[in-house]
Amino acid sequence: MAAGAPRVFVSHLSGVPVFDPNGDQVGRVRDLVAMLRVGGRPPRILGLVVEVVSRRRIFLPMTRVTGVESGQVITTGVVNMRRFEQRPTERLVLGEFLDRRVRLVESDEEVTVLDVAIQQLPARRDWEIDKYFVRKGRGGALRRKGETLTVEWSAVSGFSLEEHGQGAENLVATFERLRPADVANALHHLSPKRRVEVAAALDDDRLADVLEELPEDDQVEILGKLKEERAADVLEAMDPDDAADLLSELPEEDKERLLTLMRPDDAADVRRLMSYEERTAGGLMTTEPIVLRPDATVADALARVRQQDLSPALAAQVYVCRSPDETPTGKYLGTVHFQRLLRDPPFTLVSSIVDSDLVPLPPDTPLPIVTSYLAAYNLVSAPVVDESGSLLGAVTVDDVLDHLLPDDWRETDFHGEEGILHGRT
Repeated sequence: MAAGAPRVFVSHLSGVPVFDPNGDQVGRVRDLVAMLRVGGRPPRILGLVVEVVSRRRIFLPMTRVTGVESGQVITTGVVNMRRFEQRPTERLVLGEFLDRRVRLVESDEEVTVLDVAIQQLPARRDWEIDKYFVRKGRGGALRRKGETLTVEWSAVSGFSLEEHGQGAENLVATFERLRPADVANALHHLSPKRRVEVAAALDDDRLADVLEELPEDDQVEILGKLKEERAADVLEAMDPDDAADLLSELPEEDKERLLTLMRPDDAADVRRLMSYEERTAGGLMTTEPIVLRPDATVADALARVRQQDLSPALAAQVYVCRSPDETPTGKYLGTVHFQRLLRDPPFTLVSSIVDSDLVPLPPDTPLPIVTSYLAAYNLVSAPVVDESGSLLGAVTVDDVLDHLLPDDWRETDFHGEEGILHGRT
């Protein structure tokens, strides 16, 4: 890890207030959720267990945490209020790691874990366990005897998985190193029972990414085996266009029940997408492109482009619109491409460098014309605008390819690396 990356001891996080970007308190930290990994890799911190005002405990993914400093945690403001349920592959750091008796690798001496330090990976939102604060000798943390010392995570045994284990926990840890498409390919070749077990053990964001890469039959099978509230959470984490495609494969009753369980804003986006014909610009588009107002600067645009959870296609350009700046927006003014953002000073207004010559696509544009449009203008994404001039969303090249390739293209074995488990259970 790079020097200077923030390090926090978890005992200092217990009871710390959690705030949204507006400064309103969401709740307090009660624990941290970790996942053990194979290959001598340190446990990864998945998120925080936060107790909200009603004393309900919810899960806050670390990808939603923007700051851990000065005795407070800052979130992106997007919080799922459903009750936290610990999964078999998850470990509670305060509840299960502290006071645990483990051994030092070098001397095989038994020690007690008194505290755990976590550190953020450079240029990413991921956090890992970095160090352990331990006490030598027998007795729990309340005993005041024995030398205390801080050691690297690799100096302690008992916090990793067996390299060749085949339980769901081991497979999830192995899949963590793979891209979602590779995980999807591996899942597709597992037995149905094993596929559902592993899918259920993935966290919501990871499972959402993987579902987007699976054939429709596998998507429907996995979603149908999840508890309905969990299924709604996963649908919320998916790109709206992919969630709409998946829901369209379900019986009407199941579809409506899941939409009702989703957050109203997310459900509204999905319902809007489902109102368009499948093989049209409206049916293909995502409702979450980067939208900026005319008075935003190049610096503002680059900050948005740098967001880790954006796909490369969506990060290739920003769309300038009058307020409101969520789809459907106010009047669409034009597009600013990423390369242009790199050429102009940070204080430049995006309205002064907007490309307004590119004619946007109506939502009923058929797939062949969408394909020709992207190819003719060498684009990876294109704006979709309604009759009133409001931006509805953007069609990305990956969604177009999904509909141009043969139905069984996902089953093509093009994953030759990483030792993926083709058919091995």
